[in-house]
Amino acid sequence: MGKRVLVIEDEPNIIEAISFVLSRDGWTVHTHSDGETALDRLLSYPPDVVILDVMLPGRSGYDILQDIRRTEALAHLPVLMLTARGQLKDRELAERLGVDRFLTKPFSNAEVLEQVRELAGA
Repeated sequence: MGKRVLVIEDEPNIIEAISFVLSRDGWTVHTHSDGETALDRLLSYPPDVVILDVMLPGRSGYDILQDIRRTEALAHLPVLMLTARGQLKDRELAERLGVDRFLTKPFSNAEVLEQVRELAGA
């Protein structure tokens, strides 16, 4: 059985690009675009890796990351955070909250694939 990734992102072009490259590599890709319901989605069907955008409708990726790390059933999940805001303070905040990897938009498809493979131990 292949590995599953959940992409929590609200920009359709980014969802499409990530889904395409990961699907081609054998991943099962699920997507979610609402910050308010992201934790419920994670709890109902936990993936092997989470790709999490910072700026989402409803709640920020930082809030969701905190929820993931505070929830026993999800605390172990590897999280790759994506942001258009690549300032050092953004990266430091994500690291304090427990992110595993951090990529700044724009990023290459190869970067995403490499990071996800590493996070999954693939």
